Amino acid sequence: MSARTGTRAEEREALRRLLSERGRTYAEEAGITLRDKPQPLYRLLVLVDLLSAPIRAEAAVDSARELSRAGMRSPRAMTESGWQERVDALGRGGYRRYDESTATRLGEAADLLLGAYGGDLRRLRERAGGDADALRELLREIPGLGPTGVEIFLREVQGVWPEAGPLLDGKALDGARRAGLPGDADRLLTAAPRGTEPARLAAALVRTALAPKEG
Repeated sequence: MSARTGTRAEEREALRRLLSERGRTYAEEAGITLRDKPQPLYRLLVLVDLLSAPIRAEAAVDSARELSRAGMRSPRAMTESGWQERVDALGRGGYRRYDESTATRLGEAADLLLGAYGGDLRRLRERAGGDADALRELLREIPGLGPTGVEIFLREVQGVWPEAGPLLDGKALDGARRAGLPGDADRLLTAAPRGTEPARLAAALVRTALAPKEG
C-alpha cells in the first residue's frame, strides 16, 4: 500500500490500531524486562545480534530465550559457556543456519565487553557522554553489531536510554508507508496517541514492515 496523506485524526486512529495489534517490543517477546541494569541490557544486545541476521525474527527471539534458559545472561556467563553449548542453544531456538558463526561471534562480543567495560553496557553509555552518534560508534565496535544491529538496539533501548531517541528507523518508516501512513518520523511521533512510547511505536511499524504480504 502506498503512503497517503490523511488527517491527523485518521493517522492517530491507524497508529492506535497498529499499536494494539503489534506494539509489543522484541525485548518483551524474548522475555526481557528492559531496565538500565547490566543483565537486561546484555540480554537485549544478544537478541539484537540474533535479529541482525537474515533469519526469521521468531527464530531469533526463540534462540535468545534458549540462551537465557541455558544461563547465558551476562558476558561472563557467555564466555564461560562452551562453544558447543552456545551452538546447541541456538539450534534449539531454530537458529541452525547461522548457529556456528553466531556462537563464535557471541563469545567474541562477550570478551570485548568484559575487557572494555567490565561486562557492563552502562559503561559504554557513559563513555558516549549522552551523544547518540558516539553511542552508535561505540556499539559498532562490538562484534555482530553492524549498522542494522545498532539501529535495532537503539530502537529497543530508547525507553531506558533517552538519548537514543525518539527513534523510528528506516525499517519502521518502511512499515508506516506499507500501512498507508506518511514515512516521516516527526509526523508519526506527533500523530501517535498521547503517551505512546517510541519503542512500542517503532516495534509496531517494524512488525508491519515484516508482516507477510496478504494475498
